[in-house]
Amino acid sequence: STLPARLTETQAERAHQIGETLATALDYVGVLAIEMFVTADGLLINEIAPRVHNSGHLTADACVCGQFEQHIRAIAGWPLGDTSHHSHARMTNLLGAEIDDWQKFAGRQNTRLHLYGKAETRTSRKMGHITELLNLDNAF
Repeated sequence: STLPARLTETQAERAHQIGETLATALDYVGVLAIEMFVTADGLLINEIAPRVHNSGHLTADACVCGQFEQHIRAIAGWPLGDTSHHSHARMTNLLGAEIDDWQKFAGRQNTRLHLYGKAETRTSRKMGHITELLNLDNAF
């Protein structure tokens, strides 16, 4: 995942329309993750998750109010937080045995390491992630 997403203005507007349409139709309160692929024919919905989602975990490190806090605010009826980002970010999942190199990731500048504490390592299993941060004047 990257923040901001690499979308055209038209794609971003369409993604917003899709999200608003689904949330309204479902009368949904809380974080609703809609994972989409950009295709030659437009945006294609891959997954809908009525909860915080792994693809948005980078918001905890790069946004004023991340998806976890925003979800609690919404379902508790509190005022919603500021979701603007203070840093550009790139999140990379650590899969399977990649987690064994966690110390390498922990030593990187402007990188946040998140270990999920799973007891069993399996090939392709999400064991954690890293979020790399850049200031708003830089891009990936």
